[in-house]
Amino acid sequence: MATPDTPGTPVPAAPSNWNVPNLITVVRILLAPLFIWMLLADAGHDGALRWWAAALFVVAIATDGVDGAIARRRGLVTDLGKLLDPIADKVLTGGALVGLSILGELPWWVTIVILVREVGITVFRFAMLSDRVIPASRGGKLKTILQSVAITLALTPFWLLLGDWVHWVNGITMTLAVILTVYTGLDYLVSAWRENRKK
Repeated sequence: MATPDTPGTPVPAAPSNWNVPNLITVVRILLAPLFIWMLLADAGHDGALRWWAAALFVVAIATDGVDGAIARRRGLVTDLGKLLDPIADKVLTGGALVGLSILGELPWWVTIVILVREVGITVFRFAMLSDRVIPASRGGKLKTILQSVAITLALTPFWLLLGDWVHWVNGITMTLAVILTVYTGLDYLVSAWRENRKK
């Protein structure tokens, strides 16, 4: 039976970096500055720009899993995509958190804790673990979803429609997101340490 190592067997061509999943990721990165501008230009007045900023964030976040799903289904996973995807996530969520803190709507310590965890784990993954794969920390997907929901609630001025009790819901959701963010970060580091001991 012919195998990829058999002489004369054609080696499958590597997918091009110029593919649909990578294009979606690049669009997400390009949307981030527009989103941040809309958020800050509204200056906390909860006007039309604030609603548009929230909508743009939701659209960009919703495409987060789309590019990866297409890449895996069609065999279009590339090193460039692996590099750009986490960058797009961090730029978008980081911009939202920093913007909310600048507007005085989110304590700076929340933004700092989340960004230190996200950027730190991403750098650690690329710098220290390039030669092997560490299993994703338990609850990693739940953490991402909870962060997205918490930020979306903080961005969207639902309090104008439903009342000030929405702020309590936002505070509880963001607190849970921070707790899960820290927990999954520590869990990932523990998993990496255990894998390193096995090696």
